[in-house]
This record gives sequence, C-alpha cells and structure tokens, in this order.
Amino acid sequence: MLQLQTELEGKEIGFGDLRSRIDSLGYTIGGNWDYHKGSFDNVLWRNEGETIYLRLPFEVVEGELDNYDAQIKFQTPYVIKHVVNIGLDDEENSLLTSTGFNQFQPPVDKDGQIENQNKWTAAGEQAVEKIVRLVQ
Repeated sequence: MLQLQTELEGKEIGFGDLRSRIDSLGYTIGGNWDYHKGSFDNVLWRNEGETIYLRLPFEVVEGELDNYDAQIKFQTPYVIKHVVNIGLDDEENSLLTSTGFNQFQPPVDKDGQIENQNKWTAAGEQAVEKIVRLVQ
C-alpha cells in the first residue's frame, strides 16, 4: 500500500453530489462500506489477475452513507494492488469460473507488492488532484 499526501485529506463534501460527479471518472463505492465509513475506488491499471487501485477512504460526519444528503470527510488516500486467481476454482460454481475469472473470488493478495512505486504514487496523486478540484 502506498499512502498519498494530498490536499484531499480532511475535505468535506456531500456524498450524493460527489458520487454523481465521479461515476463518469470510473469511481465506484468500495465493497467494505458501512453506514459510517467507506471509500471510492478507481482502477489505475489492470493486467490479467493483477489490479492497482486508487482508494479514497472517507468517514461519514453527518447522516448515513446510503443517504444522498450524507456529509463525508476524506481520510488519507492510497494506492493498493490486488492479485486474484484467474484460473478455475473447482469448489465454486462452474458457470462463473468457466470463463476463467470469478468476480466474486477473494483476492489471493489484498495488498500485493507494488513495483515502480514512484510511478504509481505519481499516478495516484494526479488522479486525486482531479477529485480535489471537484471538492473545492
């Protein structure tokens, strides 16, 4: 994991408004959200079973996350690499795995080693800068 030092940390914004604006940039709500915290995730790079994500974690400071009017406050963004098994999994539903990729398979490594850290730090910081401009 590569933590990024950006101007996004500590910024507050309405959840629904921001979500509607960043969907077109490829951001989705991270899978481990609850009513009081979550993250926006974006794929920076994907090759076969390896994916490098930009994660923008936040906490809910007013309301609940499933409410458009919830107010969120950003925490430290970071870049993370997930490695998944793209082969067949004999224990899972053959329809899902016969394509060679089961989107519901957990990552083999949720925090894989990131090669060329300077490159991915810079890419993450550039992507975060676009979000900072939307938050101001």
